[in-house]
Amino acid sequence: MKAQKGFTLIELMIVVAIIGILAAIAIPAYQDYVAKSQVTSGLAEITGAKTAYETAVNEGQATGYYTNANMGLAGSTNRCGTIAVNAPTAGASATALTCTLTGNPVVNGAVIQLGRTTAGAWTCNIASRPTGWKASFLPSACTAS
Repeated sequence: MKAQKGFTLIELMIVVAIIGILAAIAIPAYQDYVAKSQVTSGLAEITGAKTAYETAVNEGQATGYYTNANMGLAGSTNRCGTIAVNAPTAGASATALTCTLTGNPVVNGAVIQLGRTTAGAWTCNIASRPTGWKASFLPSACTAS
């Protein structure tokens, strides 16, 4: 008599169940990873303008100078649906650069704000967070208000 080769139905069902359990754990973790990377990417897109902004402040540039073009920023990117540059306020700390995120639904619409204090220190704040936002999405240098 020939020995049978192959897998039984039970063995195949066990493999499918194991794959299902792994997928149930891995997919949400992957989605959180993607969301966090999108927030970090948005922050990186506006962080580069801090140098140009600081130079403009130190040179005493007029309010009209603070534009996206002069700071080396586009008006929008794939990650930042809207990028805005705000002129400094004399004697007050203010939000200098903002990025309104686009992408994953749990980060879509969140606003990253880079602020400059009167002492020249930079702060990062995540404002206007959408439903589903998790504290784990925050880049290490940012706070959430």
